[in-house]
Amino acid sequence: MNRKYYLGLNANGPSVSECLFARGDSSDERKFSEYLARRYKGAPILTKNGRSALALALKAYFEPGDRIIVNGFTCYAVYEAVRAAEMVPVFVDINEKDLNFDLKILEKAVDKNIKGMIVQNTLGNPVDMEKIENFANKHKLTIIEDLAHSAGIKYPDRREAGTVGAAAVLSFGKDKAINTISGGAVIFRAPQKHEVEAPFKSPRISDFLRNRFYPMFSAMCRGLNYIHLGGILMRALIKIHWVERSADNRLDLARKPAKFQAKLAEEQFKKFHKRGEGALRDFYLVKNRNVVLKKLRDAGYFFDAFWYEKPVSPERYYKDVDFPEKSCPNSVKIAKEIINFPKYYSENDLARAREIIKPYLIGGGDE
Repeated sequence: MNRKYYLGLNANGPSVSECLFARGDSSDERKFSEYLARRYKGAPILTKNGRSALALALKAYFEPGDRIIVNGFTCYAVYEAVRAAEMVPVFVDINEKDLNFDLKILEKAVDKNIKGMIVQNTLGNPVDMEKIENFANKHKLTIIEDLAHSAGIKYPDRREAGTVGAAAVLSFGKDKAINTISGGAVIFRAPQKHEVEAPFKSPRISDFLRNRFYPMFSAMCRGLNYIHLGGILMRALIKIHWVERSADNRLDLARKPAKFQAKLAEEQFKKFHKRGEGALRDFYLVKNRNVVLKKLRDAGYFFDAFWYEKPVSPERYYKDVDFPEKSCPNSVKIAKEIINFPKYYSENDLARAREIIKPYLIGGGDE
């Protein structure tokens, strides 16, 4: 095949010209905040990244030490946000059908000390929110909706994700549903139990420049992959801190996103609305994953960043989490078997990839 396909590397984010030449001012921040307020019917705050937004949401509705239910198959950013808010994450196992909470498992896991739950709609696959909401009401739990994967999707009852919980949290990081390289927002929909301070500092110069230039660097790496040099360049850029891996974008409650990112995020929201709803990724569970990934690479598909290689990803942070593997066996199993395909490629682009994985399928979103 002539083309090569990549998971990540900003394939679904702003273009080089959009990031290099986008301009923004205070009016763009205001307009975007007003847009979020209308869409999610709440009071928004713009943040440095999604994990900072999640930490603010938790601080607004819970007490230090409160136990919060977290999806057993998630990213380190969620864990980091719960800990930064001085709360205790309670990992609950998931089902293999959509990678979301299973009500039977939730009922066994809940106790009187659990005060809330984070609903993440993994990879953009919607939970049955009506059932989750009934469960939360029964146990007097406050719901925080994490829309990093799921901005714009609809639940089975046709409500939009982000319009149900006490707060909606957005991430605008690389390869998210809305991608401006970094940035985030929290929309407070229910009255806050505790007032939280909005970020007041501008981005650090280093972060501002990394966000400006990342699309250019990723385009260079995609081009150099044709001669097998893209990975070498990306590793070098990370080592000298010209590129920051998403998981390393640390939580900071004092920083705002750049003004140009607010402008880009609003523009993407409007385009996203026109594209319609659907999962962020199609996922598959396969046997012999390393063999499958090699066959995909040989055919021009570089999907090794499979979201997630551990129940709490990335692997380099997993040892810090103390994940309860015995009580989350589905999450552990799925992390060893999952491959997922980005939805921003066409069916024609992915046709060969689907044929390659067929003999190895165990299950997944499109089986």
